[in-house]
Formats: sequence, C-alpha cells, structure tokens
Amino acid sequence: MDLFSQSHADEAAPLAFRMRPRRLDEYLGQTALVGPGKPLRRMAETATVRSMILWGPPGTGKTTLAEILARESGAELEHLSAVMAGVKEIRATVERARLSQAQGRRTLLFLDEIHRLNKSQQDALLPHVESGLLTLIGATTENPSFEVNSALLSRARVYVLKPLDEAALLRVLRQALEDSHRGLGERHIQADDEVLRLLARAAGGDARRALGLLETACDFTTAEADGERLDAEGLGEVLGHQASAFDKQGDHYYDLLSAIHKSVRSSRVDAALLYMAQFIQGGGDPLDVIRRLAAIASEDVGNADPRALPLVMAAWDAYLRLGDYEGQRAIAQALIHLAVAPKSNAIDQAWKQAKAQAAAHPTLAVPTYLRNAPTKLMESLGHGQGYRYAHHEPHGYPAGSRHDCWPEGLAPTRLYQPSDYGQEARFKQLMEWRAQLDAEADGGA
Repeated sequence: MDLFSQSHADEAAPLAFRMRPRRLDEYLGQTALVGPGKPLRRMAETATVRSMILWGPPGTGKTTLAEILARESGAELEHLSAVMAGVKEIRATVERARLSQAQGRRTLLFLDEIHRLNKSQQDALLPHVESGLLTLIGATTENPSFEVNSALLSRARVYVLKPLDEAALLRVLRQALEDSHRGLGERHIQADDEVLRLLARAAGGDARRALGLLETACDFTTAEADGERLDAEGLGEVLGHQASAFDKQGDHYYDLLSAIHKSVRSSRVDAALLYMAQFIQGGGDPLDVIRRLAAIASEDVGNADPRALPLVMAAWDAYLRLGDYEGQRAIAQALIHLAVAPKSNAIDQAWKQAKAQAAAHPTLAVPTYLRNAPTKLMESLGHGQGYRYAHHEPHGYPAGSRHDCWPEGLAPTRLYQPSDYGQEARFKQLMEWRAQLDAEADGGA
C-alpha cells in the first residue's frame, strides 16, 4: 500500500497529517541528518537503509523519516507501536517480512515508542534484526541509553533529532496556509509573520503541534473581502490553555532541573530564573524546584553562607502557606539568594570523604574518654575518664591532639576543608587558630 497516496489529500484528516512531507526535499529541519551528504540522505539516495533509532522530542519528524526512507529505498514498511504490539504482532510482522524477502523486497519495521518494549518483545525481535530480515527504525522520545535493551541498541545507530527552530516552524506554517491541495490554501487566509511567530513559539519546536495550533486558530479567523484573516486576538483561546510542554518523566523535565541547578552553582542568576520560569510554565511542579534548591544550599553554597538553607526552608514553608501564585515568588527569592551567594562544596566533599572512611573502617573504636558511663561497671572500665568539658576550657576549646576525638587506631584526617569564600573564610581562620592551640598544647606537653 502506498503510504503517500491514501490519506494525505483527505480533508477529514488533521492538517498535520495532510502536510506530512513525502520526500526528503520537502522535509524541514534536521539538516545534520538529511542535508546533502548526511547519513539519512545517503541512505535514501543509495536505497540502503541500516537499523537505527531516532531519538527526539515529539513533532520532529521521526515517523515521517521512516516513511520517506521506506519509499525511497523501495522497501515494505511495517508500523508497530511498542505500547500496543505484543509478541503475537511481532511474529506476524516477521512472517510478512519473510514473504516479502522471498519476493526480493526488504522490510523496514518502524517501531514507535521503542523505549516501551518489554523483555519478551525484545527477545522476539532481536534475532530478526540481527539476521537482517528486519531493518529496525525505532522512534523514542526517551534517552535510549537508559530505556532500550543493550543488545538491541548495539545493533542500531542512534540519530538525535532536535526541536525545530522558529524559522523552520514558520516555513511549515506558511506552507500549510499556501498549499491548496493538502493545506488551507483554498481559504486564502492572511496572517502576519508576528501571528505565526506566536504559534511557532507556542509549539516549542514541535511541527505537529504547530500545525494543530494553526488548524484550531483558523476557526477564529475574521472575514475579509478577499478571504480570511488570522490576527493575534484570534489566538487568545488557542494559546491560553496549552498543555504541558514536557512529560514529567521525560528528559526535558530533568534537563530543565539540571539547568536550574548548574546556573545557580555558576552564580548565573538570570539564567537560573529563566529556566525556573520555563520549568514552571511548562507544567513542572514548583516543589521540585524548591527540593533542588534545598540540595543546592548544602551541596554548592554550604557554610560559605549558612543562611542559605534556612532561607530555602522558609521559602518552602511560604509556598505551602501562601499557595502557588504567591509562593512562586518565595521560591524565586530563594533561588536568587543561592545564585548570588558565595559558593563552597566543602560540605559535600567532607561528607563524601567521611562516608568513604566509615565504609573502609567499619569497626573503628570510639575512644574510651568519649564513651558514656551510665553504670559503675562502665565507669570502672574507664569510660568517660579524661574527657575535658569544652565550656570549662580556655577559649572554650580543649586543646591538644590527645583530645581530638578521633577514633582509635586511625590516623587523623582533615575531612572538612573550608573555602576562602563568605562565612567559610571565617571558619577557616577559626580552624587554623585552633590548630595552633593544639600545636602549642602538644609542645607544652
């Protein structure tokens, strides 16, 4: 069956389906893959398609590429969804592929949402991809390194598709308005570039979404003598209630959280604010941001600004008390404070070293002078004897290495290394002064 003659001109089909490119020359975006001399272009020109996984966000043309490659290579295209298809469907596809092979025709299997394949599906599919009976074209919005079986992944090349930029989306929208056969050309709809830019920006790099928004927006055109006009006012109902820009379990969700964290760590307050706004306006939970900020307060600011963690916790509490609208500003306040504050990862590094020391020496003995002596027996064993109460000591500090509280049988190690920034600079001075007191006490002994 010719995939390109059955429904593309069907007026009942959605605009995005009707406008789907039929040849690589019509395909917009992904020039790193389909441009002159690029991998997928060469596959189409030589009619030699290799197994691949197309990884990219929705609406970047994964299904379209599979259809074009099948058509230009003269291969049969089988289309399965990992959500709907089971082992039975895979086996039926294999049998059809064998019949096509007997007639001298290759079979491309387009497997949508390949990251959802379960083990039994993978086991049923793998030998036929390995033998070459099926050329696999997998499509996924999730990182295949984490989601696809390593055996299957090793037999396919991964190609990354990027969201379409604004210029490409504007071309898609213009083509849809001008194409009289598959698009909206017969309606003679006029739309200024700024109106189309609003649609392109709302689509977030997704061509399918852009065309869907355009199709809905064209229900709100105003009549003119020579046709119809789509203006900014007509977009209000369309753009005012858009769904989340990302899946809360998807890569983009965590990419934005990562961008917030790294921007704060780098003291780039404006970038951090922008990513936070994008995250929340895209449907992200503001509490996910405040949780990340709480981690940053200890991991990246630490004692360089001891106020950081209490401020974050106060912002967390304010969000829960004030509600979402007012609470978002409290989170933004905490984010700005963390981004501007001096930075130190000394707490994080010290804690990692402490855990490593504890893991390497699980049977370390607590010095007897630090042990409790709640009974006469324990007291007779020396528990608590020799302990010096800090508040009774000069400077509030029991000086001398014999009272360093370090475990018996392990050489002392400096785990916490304060930085030269913010309050930690003061901490460093205090620690160096106490070390001097130790040296003087040890010399005096």
